Amino acid sequence: MAHQQWKRWQRWIAIALLVVVSGLGFGQPAWAGLNDDNYDGNIFALYAGNGSLVPPLVTLAQSLKQQRPALLVFYVDDSADCKQFSSVISQLQEPYGRAASFIPVMADSIPVKAEYDPTEPGYYFTGSVPQTVVLDGSGEVRLNEVGLVPYEAIDDVLREVFDLLPRSQSVELRRRPVNEVNSELVQE
Repeated sequence: MAHQQWKRWQRWIAIALLVVVSGLGFGQPAWAGLNDDNYDGNIFALYAGNGSLVPPLVTLAQSLKQQRPALLVFYVDDSADCKQFSSVISQLQEPYGRAASFIPVMADSIPVKAEYDPTEPGYYFTGSVPQTVVLDGSGEVRLNEVGLVPYEAIDDVLREVFDLLPRSQSVELRRRPVNEVNSELVQE
């Protein structure tokens, strides 16, 4: 009988210790969101729904060698501005992703050195994030802006680079849905 009572006390002590330990902060969730500067993972996957942007498919050097326009985006994962801006980059990838190189660059990954070659992202980085740089096929800088650049501003530059009509004169292009599910009921 005393042995069973001792086992119950051990169980209660173990439960009490578990409650105390969990109350000390062990196992609490990370608190991060779109409007704060807390790290919670890759911003393109979390906030833009487009984890395919990182890592980039090509380097800047490869894009310039192919004479392909490039969109460089300098970012960090723990910046509210970068988190909010990630969806703009994802939206731009839909109409321009096949014609231009999208190159997101984690600002912290740029090696610190005295000089950079124009084929290296560090050559264009000004030290602030988010920073957007659009290069045309010849490597000329067509846009270099820091901060939350509106979709339309980047789109206007890309339209010039690709010699497209201005938005006011062109019809919005839409891609056909792929693998569309037909849920219509049909009588046989």
